Amino acid sequence: MPQCRKCKCCLNPDTNLCYRKEFGKYNEVLADNTTRFTCKGKPVHNFSNTSTFTEYTVVDEISVVKIKQNAPLDKVCLIGCGFATGYGSAVKIAKVKPGSTCAVFGLGGVGLSVIIGCKVAGASRIIAIDINSDKFAKAKEFGATDFINPKDYDRPIDEVLTEMTEDGVDYAFEVTGNTGVMTSALKSTHFGYGKTVIVGVPLSSATMTFDPMLILTGRVLTGGAFGGIIFSS
Repeated sequence: MPQCRKCKCCLNPDTNLCYRKEFGKYNEVLADNTTRFTCKGKPVHNFSNTSTFTEYTVVDEISVVKIKQNAPLDKVCLIGCGFATGYGSAVKIAKVKPGSTCAVFGLGGVGLSVIIGCKVAGASRIIAIDINSDKFAKAKEFGATDFINPKDYDRPIDEVLTEMTEDGVDYAFEVTGNTGVMTSALKSTHFGYGKTVIVGVPLSSATMTFDPMLILTGRVLTGGAFGGIIFSS
């Protein structure tokens, strides 16, 4: 996440966002509103302001973090979006407590990293949810204890979860970017204290609708970019 270190957000320790490159604007250009690459005459945009899956890229100075020359690259790569976003969402944003129950919706690389974070935080039960059951083996390897494939049920998964966990999980993590799944995750948490963390990035036009009583009865709905983690040098 970019850090200019001067704006109101950068000076606030409770966020890792920055005014100069606020997450979610979807403009995908550099700070001067330009791009540095073209393809067949058309501009090539910087996904998430970095384009880290390219062999070459140009980024703003505030998006660069200097590391030691002898830093092991197989370890440094873990500060990339996938692991840091998932792990940070569990330990920094949700602040999962020991002995708690967690539900993770979506078992891609980020979802698996959420599971790792929940396990490290001491969660006693981690329920992995995905429509692809082939992902369950890897989720188990990383710490998941229970597995749900929504295709195996003819009713909402939030209802299945509330039955499994005596009225809801302590923490739910949505890692798909689907707003319907976001609502399901919220409904799956326990009234009075359940916390839902939105991790997946939705379409720019997406909206979310739910019964406000879900919030009024004590549930917390929150989210964060890059797991709330700040890397700056």
